[in-house]
Amino acid sequence: MFCPKCGTTNEENARFCGKCGAPLAPGVIPSQQSVPQGQIPNYLVPAILTTICCCMPFGIVAIIYAAQVNGKAAAGDYNGAMEFSKNAKLWSWIAFGIGLVFSILYAVFMFFGFISQRSMGGMDF
Repeated sequence: MFCPKCGTTNEENARFCGKCGAPLAPGVIPSQQSVPQGQIPNYLVPAILTTICCCMPFGIVAIIYAAQVNGKAAAGDYNGAMEFSKNAKLWSWIAFGIGLVFSILYAVFMFFGFISQRSMGGMDF
């Protein structure tokens, strides 16, 4: 259930919002409630940055989800908008994590390659 005051998602049987403490109307369908514009983050900027800097395939998935958040919210599908927002955030973090792992592995392999060449006398300065 969405809070009509702050837009936070709460338990279906909650009487008060867990974030702002506003009373929640029982039996109101979330799509009938008004969520303040801009309350549902779309995570488009992190999705684009992780696509460019980290892992393109998973970053593209994050961009696809992030690009649909505002449209779903404008259409009144707040549950769908929240779901796409969570997916965009998840895929951005996955892309970041995979990019970080590959960067660390690349640095380790380069370091050991440099050490092995240096110990064989392959690089004279």
